Amino acid sequence: MPATPRIARPISERLLLELHELTIKQATAGLQKRLFSCEEYVAHLLRRAGRQARLNAFVSFDASAMLALAREADRADAEAALRPLHGMPIAIKDNINTVMLPTTAGTAGLSSRFPRTNASVVQALFSAGAIPGGKTNMHELALGVTSNNCWSGPVRNPWNIDMIAGGSSGGSAAAVAGRVSPAALGTDTGASVRLPASLCGVVGFRPSVRRYPGDGIVPVSRSRDVVGPIARSVEDVALIDEILSGHRQALEVLEPRAIRLGVPRAPFFQGLDSNVQTVIEAALSALAGAGVQLVEISLGSVNLWNQKIGLAAVLHEMARDMPHYLNECGYDLSLEEIVAGISSPDVAHLFAQRRELEISGNAYHAALDARVHLQAAYAECFSAHRLDAIVFPTAPMPASRVGEDHSVLLNGRRVPTFPTYIRNTDPGSNAGIPGISLPAGLASTGLPIGLELDGPSCGDRRLLAIAAMVERALPPAPSPPDLDQLQGGRDAPELNQHSLRAAATL
Repeated sequence: MPATPRIARPISERLLLELHELTIKQATAGLQKRLFSCEEYVAHLLRRAGRQARLNAFVSFDASAMLALAREADRADAEAALRPLHGMPIAIKDNINTVMLPTTAGTAGLSSRFPRTNASVVQALFSAGAIPGGKTNMHELALGVTSNNCWSGPVRNPWNIDMIAGGSSGGSAAAVAGRVSPAALGTDTGASVRLPASLCGVVGFRPSVRRYPGDGIVPVSRSRDVVGPIARSVEDVALIDEILSGHRQALEVLEPRAIRLGVPRAPFFQGLDSNVQTVIEAALSALAGAGVQLVEISLGSVNLWNQKIGLAAVLHEMARDMPHYLNECGYDLSLEEIVAGISSPDVAHLFAQRRELEISGNAYHAALDARVHLQAAYAECFSAHRLDAIVFPTAPMPASRVGEDHSVLLNGRRVPTFPTYIRNTDPGSNAGIPGISLPAGLASTGLPIGLELDGPSCGDRRLLAIAAMVERALPPAPSPPDLDQLQGGRDAPELNQHSLRAAATL
């Protein structure tokens, strides 16, 4: 016999207006207390998504299916209603396989492609009660840091829509920061969860390599690719980590005085934008004031080894692994056909270098050897200084303007966009260690600035506990202004065909 539908108590106008501000923990508590129904919650977020459509955070959406699943959640029996993500619409980056919605990786060659099965991480969310909350826009093939995609249109920053959201998981971060989704999944190869989280003012976690299942992901570099959760609190990120890793472990509540954080002045603090310098130093002062032990260290050797890995490994592994992915999905399609359909000039330029660079087995094995030395350098640093984690600016500058894909202005001079934005995140990515970006404050321009914590390999839960302690020590992260109050927007183009299709379902 079907369960009796759970009737929500009359919802106050104030609570209805603020549903989009709830974290997962708050929203699930509200559902369990019957302060509102899942249908009311999802319908509110769908209306919010319509108002936020100019962010271009989504490429596909099925509002009718979401509402139908919300109504099913309201009719669920008591046991099902206690699942940790019961009724929560979680957005999914468009390079993570979903059966219900196409998985295009933001490129024409995979347009309208439906894989045979959900990725294991997606299935884990659904088993925990989540509702598919749409597929999010991204940098084409996840090969960039701006999410300025010439095929699906640029993702725009919820704090200023003339600015980038960061990449490659820009849509996931914009959806969470824009209060359209309580959480989202992204993927991270060199920066792609932590950078957009930093530029959009939310929490983004890169787990240790192989902590979560990696099947059903359009590949970039299998030795570095990870799925990572994006949310508005460390608590929510830690909950999703439990679900995706399969390891249920409560976070330890840490006292600040028991934590030693390394501060790598060289090279991570060099050449910072003045706003980043000011905000991060204020955050460090707040941590020191709370009792955290800050230890000045140098990680110069990290850059030395990291520079020897780079693009050769990415192009070698993508060429090796993409055919396997296409075959598993049942697509009669080749990597060369996908490359031929690339729309974004910066991504096309990367593949043009493929024939100029030596990406032979010898070059690849040299990159793997450098990674071993890089991992050893990190392990030695954590051990020698007795560190729980290292702390540094996630990116050396806030969000730049949409369209600055090749160079950005930093401290009065033009510097290349891609290596500048990933310079602090890439070494930890290549080492395979966990990292998390937290909101640290706002620049004088009103744009968010992120603080990153990196921990030792496989120390994910400990790092999340440290991040929760840091989150408590810093001022609460503010919400972005309503879209109609945002600065800029005069140069924002009309929504493209993919965005229009997604918006039309809202």
